[in-house]
Amino acid sequence: MLAVEARGLSKTYRGGRAALRGVDLEVAPGSIFGLIGQNGAGKTTFIKALLAVLRPSDGSIRVFGEDPERPEVRRRIGYLPERLYFSPGQTGVRFLQSVGRLRGVAGSTLEAEVRRQLDRVGLRDAGATRVHRYSKGMKQRLGLAGALLGAPDLLVLDEPTDGIDPLGRADVRALLLEERRRGATIFLNSHLLAETERVADRVGILHDGRMIKVGSVQDLAGPASAWILRFEAPADAGDMSEALTALGLRARGAGAWALSGSAAELNQAIDALRARGLVITEVGAEQADLEAVLREVAGR
Repeated sequence: MLAVEARGLSKTYRGGRAALRGVDLEVAPGSIFGLIGQNGAGKTTFIKALLAVLRPSDGSIRVFGEDPERPEVRRRIGYLPERLYFSPGQTGVRFLQSVGRLRGVAGSTLEAEVRRQLDRVGLRDAGATRVHRYSKGMKQRLGLAGALLGAPDLLVLDEPTDGIDPLGRADVRALLLEERRRGATIFLNSHLLAETERVADRVGILHDGRMIKVGSVQDLAGPASAWILRFEAPADAGDMSEALTALGLRARGAGAWALSGSAAELNQAIDALRARGLVITEVGAEQADLEAVLREVAGR
């Protein structure tokens, strides 16, 4: 059974603006799926349909094979919105307690779960602090704790690392991978494409309401566009730029050289470099990143 399944999902708002145009999508259980696209592509509308906040104009969407409007389905979903709003004077603990009650967690189980999630997101000592005293990053961590509370089967996270510092982003990535190991499905919407690349099993590109491409980062980026090499030359080698250029290598800066061609051509170049006394220190494939793929889609 699929965690998320959309068939011909369409949404047209009043005035005739089409936000979604026949979107088909399958998200396997226990995977991390990243939804990317430019502003106005329809990402927020898709998430609203997924959460049953709005009804589609046509088509269908199912969560674990069922209508997301059903209360028992909603309890299986943890949600982190892009914009978080807290009641004035509310503490971190009170916020999580209210989320837990909505999800059907109560009593001593709720108290233990609140403490556990505060600890997981690095807010162990801030639970009793009123949220209006939190920094933006702390509020984001608290919202993530609310989404994680009660071990939901599906996590829908809209810009989960917004406002969080680089080290905090690494912590969030570790949490997401931990949740996937637990068996949770994660639906991730983020403008931070590098973060999506690091954790997503599959990525979908939404453009002008249509799902243009879906696949792994490697599938979307296509085959390697070049090979990147680094090497060390003997002390008496002198300037080897002309010889390296003759081998088809192009300087990339910071000691890196690029070579276009097949794996066989790469090995021929490595053999030639070794014959000249160079020591190969690094070889890697250069692929387009999600930003380049998204730019290509938008350009078309």
